[in-house]
Amino acid sequence: MQPLTNQALPFADRQNAGIVATALSLPAGIGALDITGSQRAGTSALLGALAAANSDVERLCIAADKRQARPGSTQELIYGVGAAALTVGGGANGDVIAEFIGHHSITEDFVDHYRGDGRKFDYFWEERWVRQEGHLKLIPAAVSGLLEKTGVDASAIDRLIVPVMSRGAPQSVAKATGIAAAAVAATLQANCGETGVAHPLVMLVAALEAAAPGDKILVCGFGQGCDALLFEATEALTGYPARRGVTGSLAKRRQETNYIKYLTFNGLLDMERGMRAEQDKQTALTTLHRNRGMLLGFIGGRCTKCGTLQIPRTRVCVNPNCGAHNTQVDEPFAEKPATVMSWTADQLAYSIDPPAHYGMVEFEGGGRLMVDFTDVDPGAVEVNMAIRMVFRIKDRDEQRGFVRYFWKAAPAGA
Repeated sequence: MQPLTNQALPFADRQNAGIVATALSLPAGIGALDITGSQRAGTSALLGALAAANSDVERLCIAADKRQARPGSTQELIYGVGAAALTVGGGANGDVIAEFIGHHSITEDFVDHYRGDGRKFDYFWEERWVRQEGHLKLIPAAVSGLLEKTGVDASAIDRLIVPVMSRGAPQSVAKATGIAAAAVAATLQANCGETGVAHPLVMLVAALEAAAPGDKILVCGFGQGCDALLFEATEALTGYPARRGVTGSLAKRRQETNYIKYLTFNGLLDMERGMRAEQDKQTALTTLHRNRGMLLGFIGGRCTKCGTLQIPRTRVCVNPNCGAHNTQVDEPFAEKPATVMSWTADQLAYSIDPPAHYGMVEFEGGGRLMVDFTDVDPGAVEVNMAIRMVFRIKDRDEQRGFVRYFWKAAPAGA
């Protein structure tokens, strides 16, 4: 099962969760689901995954959001872009790091903001009214309902997650429900912004990174009502393998201070792109489907006769001492360590972020491919530099509204 929540989906009529499933090389025999339409879609999707969870099969819940903000607006200063992913269930081996205790939900058509069909930006109502009638009534009601339903005392809550933009609202929710002020989690808005439907899960991941076994974490999701979920960290958390997580991602962030570049990247400024950008970028959907394993999943080949790795996979082994036909089986390359074999910084080829960096990378164990580089600064690329592959937008077909994805090389530490 692959729930994906997003308020700014790249496709209005294409299963976006299916793109993610293919990129992760998940088997075709899974279910996939997009959940959207409300700022609490992230917690609602997590609840759906938890309800379907069992000890044999894992569910993957991903929350992601990229909202547009009108230039000069308050939202421009607050909005962030982010995503978080959690696996649910599959704990037969006792490796569940947080046990789900229970939840309580309230549904009420409280309109603090909205975005009409076909509109680019959200429309917000008066902040004080939203705080008083929405945040400070609906969230405490959901939290109190959860505590009553689970029989957990408010004093037992070690971390309270209230991902709203209203300053002081999390502290007021804690006070209204009897939860200690020290339990209120930082909203992370100063470092990553408010990431919309993803923010409850982003804050949950951040809380788990700092939690100890036995800690109780209460997560709220606000939007046309409120979801309140309660988790307890387990002993398995101490032996959980290190992840980049929220802390690592924020520590490795690349700062961008060019406001014109920000506007251009978000489609908020109609820039002159020059003649080299004037090319038809139509995607042949037949070719995309036929090669989806390589294009989206980054699957290459391994020769069963000589063991040579290669990407892309072909009918003939590239090893000149082998050359066997039809001997290759699928070999995933997305997680393989790699290094830069050769590179160039091209000032002539069109790039929205010039110069265009690209070159040949060599994968550990074998296999070479010419790819674009990302998250690099001019002068920072070197031969033999360690890189990792990341799934990114390759380009956009502006004529037809198609977003094309592929894998790019990023510095291993980025």
